[in-house]
Amino acid sequence: MSETTHGVSTGAVARRLGVSPTTVRSWEQRYGIGPAVRASGRHRRWMPGDIALLEEMCRLTATGVPPAEAARVVLGQQPGDPRGGGAPPGAGPAADDGPPLGDVRRECRGLARAAVRLDAAAMEALLGQVIADHGVVAAWEEVMVPTLHAVGRTWESSDDRYVEVEHLLSWHVSTALRRAAMAGAGAVEGPPVLLACVPAEAHTLPLEALAAVLAERGLPFRMFGGAVPAEALDAAVRRSGPAVVVLWSQARSTASHALARHVAGTSFGLRGARTTPLVLLAGPGWAGPPPGDGLLRPGGLREALQVIAAVYEDPGHGSGS
Repeated sequence: MSETTHGVSTGAVARRLGVSPTTVRSWEQRYGIGPAVRASGRHRRWMPGDIALLEEMCRLTATGVPPAEAARVVLGQQPGDPRGGGAPPGAGPAADDGPPLGDVRRECRGLARAAVRLDAAAMEALLGQVIADHGVVAAWEEVMVPTLHAVGRTWESSDDRYVEVEHLLSWHVSTALRRAAMAGAGAVEGPPVLLACVPAEAHTLPLEALAAVLAERGLPFRMFGGAVPAEALDAAVRRSGPAVVVLWSQARSTASHALARHVAGTSFGLRGARTTPLVLLAGPGWAGPPPGDGLLRPGGLREALQVIAAVYEDPGHGSGS
């Protein structure tokens, strides 16, 4: 049966993209990114054009773009389009969208204007306030990332002017996230989540956001930051005995599937009760074939958090694989 003619199932699409079927269904229900045709009954059949839209959604969300904004881009919608950023008619409310952020555009504009003025005090106050009011996930997805993208587009379209603005804004976003990460207490006992960039990858902001979210949830973590050498990563895994390892890669040139498989196969603990970590491949650099055993490719910050939280909710999360 040709997939060009008959399409493929939701499960097959999810395996191809390396995400969960729940994520695919969620994007269809919330943003209208679904198959153009259906087989008899209610069975979804995804055609090549439909799959291309999902692939672009994966690419955008992996870079930190909030799903609602990514959907508008994928569907060619403008921010004011009533079809973008919400559920299609008849769909129920999203259960995991977090608290409403209110006038997001006003807060983004305020942060962007402070950055253009190089007003460090205003940026610090605004970032701290939005995290305190709405939590790290909403602050990251709906204020920090959109503002960083807007500032980046500004200097890209202005002959590289305002580069200093993006650098200062990035530093203050990083500072706010690290402050939130340090404020959280690890209420949940157990092996930590290890966060690291692959060798030659220095883009750490998305990992810093995840660290802050884990701290907010009281989950234990160790943040090793950018460009961790392979030998150091191996030593860190063996010494800390993590339940989960999150490896960030921004570009395909830095992603190393061999290194990821090595980490997923690294065992530690007492003889007779040795265990291996679950490895999450985070970032657009990992795009491509589905990951292998012990490897997952989350579709963004929220999905990574869901996977990690599920590990700690399982009483046997530290008992081996």
